Amino acid sequence: MSKTYEILSSMLEKTMALQTSLVLFEWDNETLAPEAAGSYTSRVIGALSEEYYRVMTGEEMGNAIAGCEEDNNLSDVEQAIVKGAKEAREELICIPSKEYRDNAQLIAEAARIWSKAKKEEDFDSFAPTLEKVIGFKKKFASYRKKEGQKLYDVLLDEFEKGFNMELLDEFFSRLKEEIVPFLKEIKDHGKTIDDSFLSGGYPEEKQREMARYLAEYVGFDFTKGVLAESAHPFTTNLHNHDVRITTSYRKKMDSSMFSVIHEAGHGLYELGISDEITQTPVGQGTSMGMHESQSRFLENIIGRSKAFWVPLYQKLQELYPEKLQEISIEQFMDAVNKVEPSFIRTEADELTYNLHILIRYEIEKMIMEEDVDLKKLPEIWADKYEEYLGVRPENPSEGILQDIHWSQGLMGYFPSYALGNAFGAQLYYHMKKEMDFDDLLINGKIDVIREYLREHVHKYGKLKTSREILKDVTGEDFTPDYFIQYLKEKYSKLYELS
Repeated sequence: MSKTYEILSSMLEKTMALQTSLVLFEWDNETLAPEAAGSYTSRVIGALSEEYYRVMTGEEMGNAIAGCEEDNNLSDVEQAIVKGAKEAREELICIPSKEYRDNAQLIAEAARIWSKAKKEEDFDSFAPTLEKVIGFKKKFASYRKKEGQKLYDVLLDEFEKGFNMELLDEFFSRLKEEIVPFLKEIKDHGKTIDDSFLSGGYPEEKQREMARYLAEYVGFDFTKGVLAESAHPFTTNLHNHDVRITTSYRKKMDSSMFSVIHEAGHGLYELGISDEITQTPVGQGTSMGMHESQSRFLENIIGRSKAFWVPLYQKLQELYPEKLQEISIEQFMDAVNKVEPSFIRTEADELTYNLHILIRYEIEKMIMEEDVDLKKLPEIWADKYEEYLGVRPENPSEGILQDIHWSQGLMGYFPSYALGNAFGAQLYYHMKKEMDFDDLLINGKIDVIREYLREHVHKYGKLKTSREILKDVTGEDFTPDYFIQYLKEKYSKLYELS
């Protein structure tokens, strides 16, 4: 290791320690922290955030990065780490220190305020906090934007570089054009599917047992990971040897079951990061789109396939004999893949899911680019659900308050879910050429699929972009064609359409 890089590495080690502390507080906030702790803990988070800001934006860090940029003896990985550190510094240095700290404290409290508002079905109690969060997002985006760049494009770039509104408008337009008429065809001509047996009579303790079993089955390593409960399922990580996932247990059994598989997909990505780059600026998933591709690939393409359940369904029946003993695996697969427009994004089927994301994308654009009146958001949300999905939320909890993302300042994240679906389908069709995909699942050899993804996607962290990974693995640049093909093939078969 060169002297210049050694200096930078020492400084980055400190910033990583501060970030790790912040992640631990976030985890605690969402899982175990008492309600009354919020405002007090937020000050600690603010102080840690301010110190992280001070180190990252300080002259010493700037000199260390500049010195490394002039060092011709760095390895490719070291150069990537230097580039990642420089980008992280540039994102911060344009923001005043006090504003950065104030925003960190606000976000620490906002999730708690959102959670309470959701329970009480009271958007008005959350609206002032949301207004402050959005105010900071707009202000920070204005500091970072390049000449001619839109504010929302700045936020989108945080989660998926290279996918701006122009590209996403085209992407979502294509999905809408294909999905809406196909959804109508299913409704008008498809067979009727009964999924009533999935609701009620599934004790939480048995759901917990199945959740742990499924997480282990797909490869989530509990010597390096934790499964807990939270109001909204999520995944976080300290490094590739400490990855934490959550779920919530609900009346509808498959909701929790598939959320665990989903979060385990995120977890496997972070567990698969190379030891060489973990705890560095490039030691995380390359983007939220690629992250969602891994979680939704595991949840849907694998988890909702019959091949996956062939070796597992008897275990499920034994756990819930009163509910599933007389239900065949074919009935179960029909039920967990049933298409039915609904209010809740996390419980949506694969076909309608992207319309949930489209609605959020359109509202985020309005918030960032049109200065929409926040008091009108619940009505705007309900109108769009009625237009696109034919259902109208009866209260804010099944409407505008259902997601935690905005309380965490994650404006621009939602499109990543739809992009992730498309990335995953593109990887899936390529992998089917490389291996007997269904046969591996039927024989319980999911580890072969998991290790393929670890080798070709996970281990690289941010050393490659999403598009570079797709190109290197599949030989093609990003295209939504495979996702549309996947949806039409799957649901035409399921609903027996000609």
